[in-house]
Amino acid sequence: MNEHYDFVIVGGGTAACILTNRLTASGAHTVLMLEAGGEPKSLWINIPAGFTKLLNDPVYNWRFQTEPEANTLGRVISVPRGKGLGGSTLINGMIYVRGQAQDYDAWAAMGAAGWAAKDVMPYFAKLETYHGAPDNDSQGSDASNSAPRGRHGPMHVTPVAERHPLADAWLQAAQQDGHALNPDYNGAQQDGFGYYQVSQKGGQRWSVVDGYLNPARQRKNLTVQTGAHVVRVNVQGRRCTGVTVRLKGATVTVQARREVILAAGAVQTPQILELSGIGQPALLQRLGIAVVHAAPRVGENYIDHFATRMNWRVKNMQTLNEAAQGWRVPLAALQYFTRRKGILTLGTGLVHGFVKTRAELPTPDVQYFFMHASYANAAVRKLDNAPGMTVGVTGLRPTSQGSIHIQSADPLTAPAIRPNFLATPHDQQTLVDGMKIARRLIGQRAMANCIAGELSPGAAVQTDAQWLQFARKNGQTIYHPIATCRMGADDDANAVVDTRLRVTGLHGLRIVDASVIPAMVSGNTQAAVMMVAERGAALILEDAR
Repeated sequence: MNEHYDFVIVGGGTAACILTNRLTASGAHTVLMLEAGGEPKSLWINIPAGFTKLLNDPVYNWRFQTEPEANTLGRVISVPRGKGLGGSTLINGMIYVRGQAQDYDAWAAMGAAGWAAKDVMPYFAKLETYHGAPDNDSQGSDASNSAPRGRHGPMHVTPVAERHPLADAWLQAAQQDGHALNPDYNGAQQDGFGYYQVSQKGGQRWSVVDGYLNPARQRKNLTVQTGAHVVRVNVQGRRCTGVTVRLKGATVTVQARREVILAAGAVQTPQILELSGIGQPALLQRLGIAVVHAAPRVGENYIDHFATRMNWRVKNMQTLNEAAQGWRVPLAALQYFTRRKGILTLGTGLVHGFVKTRAELPTPDVQYFFMHASYANAAVRKLDNAPGMTVGVTGLRPTSQGSIHIQSADPLTAPAIRPNFLATPHDQQTLVDGMKIARRLIGQRAMANCIAGELSPGAAVQTDAQWLQFARKNGQTIYHPIATCRMGADDDANAVVDTRLRVTGLHGLRIVDASVIPAMVSGNTQAAVMMVAERGAALILEDAR
């Protein structure tokens, strides 16, 4: 590394790889990327089903955990976060969801001017190479708050290639229950059921390393340093001047001529700020950290998707449970490595459902994840031995908010994550109603010859109180933390950054990652983080000019 760069990017994950590509493209700026993890070397990364091997691997996952909370009966819940170049795009389920246009209009209404649907949808199109049917473009092209699907972007997005008779039966059951089929939930309307879209190309995972970082790594104005743990950003007066890094046992200081850009994610960005003396004064003083800049909302406003998994025993057909065990495994491997097809191309969801739990709602408020598989142990992704299926259920726009704060001045001590799941009646009722609808769908005639019985929560669960208790006892995060350094208007006391993603009250420090997202998007957050990074890069280059 040199001592000075124009831009220093902290992190090597989703947003960081996108920023690195865009900020080095002109050749006018020198850029340093600092990633605490390593290079993505595992053979399991490119195999979509390999996420089951990597999700608990400390080489590729920070393996954070929540603090025990009463709302979830004192359980400790895993909060996976990607580690190494590529971040969570190396270990996630690859599901690609833009969200609803109303989500982004709500951001603007909250004070995030310039982030309404009409402003952000072109950035989704810019980042995509969508491999779906051409006629799907028309679903978004005529809507004022949508955009056609991108065909020439760095990230490949394709409909799930695998099909299964149990999934087709589930889609028929949805129609029998009055729901529409929707081949492109990323078009003008999200409502309905169909097969998911995933970040894959030719049957392989397609990460931000593939799409953004690798094309940029030969540029002379880019330096990528792995094994570099940023312990703080450095501030003189009101200006961020650079960062302090632990690298190969030494402590190194690097200067940023223009900006330091934090892109370490919703967990570690607030952690780095607090270690740097930027945060709640009382918290910092209690831990012996000098207050550099009072920012009371750093680490607050934490929001995440909380989901339950409902399981059924299946009859009259083979499911993934049997196909992924015993003598069938070598056959699956042969199919994948010779044709890039079969069960090894699967991620965390096969079929989607976006539904309204109440007819009067303008847009869906619940999302379903259907898989023709069931786990004997979901924490370690161990499948059942007998045929089974799972429907994951999550409320799309939770109102419960928690926090992430450091517990120690030691940068290697994990922060305390308190999600405060299911704290509001809204979140409780939405999840309960979503589970009831899922059970109703399974009761449709299309599923009659497929289902042998409900495994969980089980037929004994009937009342709202019983449904809620099941959720408290068994629910998990689905790994979508946001908002811990949320953006907002200059006079927004809840905001940490302004609408150009600059840390309020400081110069030369910007945040571009999931932590700035002010409110939850309706679906998986990977695509939204990519959009934030694309737009964030455009804002940085605009200001640099």
